[in-house]
Amino acid sequence: MSLTVATLIPGLLLIALGIPLLLATAGMGAVLKSFPRSPTAAGICFGAGAIWFLYNIWNLSAADFGDYRTPLFFAFLVIAVLAFKCVPDFLAVRGVCVIVLLGAMPLLDSAYMQYGIPRRLFLVSLVYVGIALSLWLGAQPYRLRDFFGWLFARPGRARGFGALLAAYGLLLCGVSLSY
Repeated sequence: MSLTVATLIPGLLLIALGIPLLLATAGMGAVLKSFPRSPTAAGICFGAGAIWFLYNIWNLSAADFGDYRTPLFFAFLVIAVLAFKCVPDFLAVRGVCVIVLLGAMPLLDSAYMQYGIPRRLFLVSLVYVGIALSLWLGAQPYRLRDFFGWLFARPGRARGFGALLAAYGLLLCGVSLSY
C-alpha cells in the first residue's frame, strides 16, 4: 500500500465519523449509544476481525509457527465462535479493536523508513493513538459506553468532538495529496 493511500483511508474514515457528529443528528447519538452491545454490530465487527485474524493465521510463514497453522487456525476459530455464545457483551467494541490493531500494520508499513517525508507523522501518530485506545478498550470495552454517555450528555461535546475528527480527517486528506 502506498503512503498516499494509507494516509487517505484514515482521513476519509475520520471525516465519515466526524461529520454526523458535527451535524448533531438525533439518530447518530442513539446509534452510537447502542453500538457497544448491538448484536448486529458484534456480528459485523467481530466477525470481520475474526476473519481477518484467521486469514493471517492461515498465511503464517514457517518462521512464525507456520508449521502449526492448522491447529492454531482451528483453535482460534473455535474461540471466535464461542465468543459469540459465551461473551456477547461489548463484542462489537472488541471487534473494532481487533480491526484497528490488524489494520495498523499495513498503515505503519507504508510509512516505514520514509524519513524524508516528515508529514507521515500525522498518520503514524494517529495510528499509535488508535493502537493504544484499542488495547485499552479491548481490555475494558465498557469504557466506550461510558464515553458515549459523557459525549452526548451535552450537545456541544458531540459537535466539538465531531469537528475535531473531521478537521483531522481533512488534514490527513490534505497531507495524503501532498506526498
